[in-house]
Amino acid sequence: MNIPENLKYTTSHEWVSISDGIATIGITSHAQEELSELVYIELPEQGKQVAKGDPVAVVESVKAASDIYAPLGGEIIETNNVLADDPATVNRDPHGEGWMFRMKISNKSEAESLLDAGAYEGEIS
Repeated sequence: MNIPENLKYTTSHEWVSISDGIATIGITSHAQEELSELVYIELPEQGKQVAKGDPVAVVESVKAASDIYAPLGGEIIETNNVLADDPATVNRDPHGEGWMFRMKISNKSEAESLLDAGAYEGEIS
């Protein structure tokens, strides 16, 4: 199972990378494996304000559709437009090129509730 140590995680299977108050978010390797081949991704609008736990995106696979939740509150500042034409990028590289959106964090203390790699591995084992 690929669970990069440098990322933080949610129990709803999003990963988070934080640098200078900006969070990059995607779904975990475990999540994309469970969904199987992704065929469509609906990303949030830039400029949208979201609260921690809000549904902000949707992924559709050959198996199911699933919401993607905001792991932190803030403003959506960028989306990965590559995914519109090639949603399977998430299947090939979920923790890299398959990132979904970036947001400016409004409350940095919310990041304290995110899981480290070991705790996330415990959640999915």
